[in-house]
Amino acid sequence: MGSDDTLGKVRDPMVAAVQWLKTRPAKTKAALGGLGAVLLLLILWRTIKDHDTLFVLAEMAHFVGIGVLGYKLQKKKSVAGLSLQTQLLTATFLAVRLFCSFMMEYDIHTVLDALTLLATLGVVFCMLFTEMKATYQKEQDVIKFYYVLAPCALLALVAKPSTTHYYLFRVFWAFCVYLEAVSVFPQLRMMQKAKVVERFTAHYVFALGLSRFLSCAHWILQILEGNKYLIQALGSGLWPIMVLASEVVQTFILADFCYYYVKSYAEGSGIVRLPAGIV
Repeated sequence: MGSDDTLGKVRDPMVAAVQWLKTRPAKTKAALGGLGAVLLLLILWRTIKDHDTLFVLAEMAHFVGIGVLGYKLQKKKSVAGLSLQTQLLTATFLAVRLFCSFMMEYDIHTVLDALTLLATLGVVFCMLFTEMKATYQKEQDVIKFYYVLAPCALLALVAKPSTTHYYLFRVFWAFCVYLEAVSVFPQLRMMQKAKVVERFTAHYVFALGLSRFLSCAHWILQILEGNKYLIQALGSGLWPIMVLASEVVQTFILADFCYYYVKSYAEGSGIVRLPAGIV
């Protein structure tokens, strides 16, 4: 009869899988990551009947991410690793979207946006008006928010919804869609310069990545379901195409970071190290 010691000779399949993945070429890893995303989409397609639920989950993920930052500020009394520029951009697109929601529609998304905006303004306040501002790494936060705002505003004048709402409301709505797509870019650039990402900041950015994936999944699953209205809309003008493109851009901007985040925890280190070319 065998001894229980023989269990020590059994290789952990998870460890074996991680070791195997680490030895694969970069192209193979990218292909496997894409395959994993497709499989996850298929699971969502089969398990979630109301695809609008994905939008709610996306906004909840963003709110949870901000909550993680709030916890960090309370425990560490430090804003090291955080981009003030990204927080300002986030507050801007949330404020504009909240304004448009009150003027054009009002639902659960409005409530979630209001909560997330309040939390974001709290982070901005801590970074600008408390003793924590001394820990802000301004020299690494190099992409100023107005460099991002200006192109989004110009694009909103070109491609905007063709609804019956007032012209200004339609421009504002387009502006917040485009701004949301690139608002995290200063944060990613800051992390690239630092190379090693502070843990709570990493949790926050991963939550943003999860939020963007869920939001993008909503549109993709609508197409897979054969939503005739959406398919016709995509062929009816520039605005629907730009909305879908914005969702895809947001997802891909954060995809690399999410890969290194998952990789660091799969390896057991929990320390996210970024290569120079991630952004």
